[in-house]
Amino acid sequence: MSNEYEELEKLGFSKNEAKVYLALLKLGSSLAGKIAKETLLDRSSTYSALKVLHKKGVISTYFENKRTIFSPEDPKRLMDYFIEKQEIAKNVITKLKEVPSSTQKSQTIKLYRGYKGMKSVLNEILELSNNKSPYYIMGSQGQFRRHMPYYAPIFRKIKLERKIKTKIITKELPDKRSKLSEYGVVPSDVDSPATINIYSGKVAIFLWDDNQAIVIDNPAVARTFENYFSFMWKYAKK
Repeated sequence: MSNEYEELEKLGFSKNEAKVYLALLKLGSSLAGKIAKETLLDRSSTYSALKVLHKKGVISTYFENKRTIFSPEDPKRLMDYFIEKQEIAKNVITKLKEVPSSTQKSQTIKLYRGYKGMKSVLNEILELSNNKSPYYIMGSQGQFRRHMPYYAPIFRKIKLERKIKTKIITKELPDKRSKLSEYGVVPSDVDSPATINIYSGKVAIFLWDDNQAIVIDNPAVARTFENYFSFMWKYAKK
């Protein structure tokens, strides 16, 4: 069950919320006391978690003999909750873009940490790239798939749907190749712990072992990296 706890935490559940939700799925409709006993949580922590889960819409309540019974909704309701959050986020982003920012243009280098930070950079790559604006990748050695096994297939699916083209310099051709990607193979002794993405006037450097990404928002720097890429591409094996 530990895997389920971890997956729910990735979706924004607290540890107690994950425990209570999974216990309720196991028990079915139950009183708070029974849920507390199953999760080994005190009554206060159990009620707090139930309150948040009810607000998220993943559990419901009804009354029986003047007692509150908590009941799990179909796990598919999780998707409804996040679709609603996505719509809220879209509205907020639209409003935030209208707010003038004096620092927006002056900040050219940003550091992103952790899974969410790196995912944010990858989402930006998808947003700013299209079939007319392909992007380049240097140092691809399968790190993306290993470090972000859940997000990697989602990223590739969106990339395929939007017909985003890429040119990739790698040491070894992948088993599955996208028809939208071209590959250039360099010698196996050319090691690259980092992966460099060049897109839309920006450069994103993924430091996989450190779980960090550095984004340089500077067209001149991006052109420099594009020139390096073109030189390596010229001599890479196709």
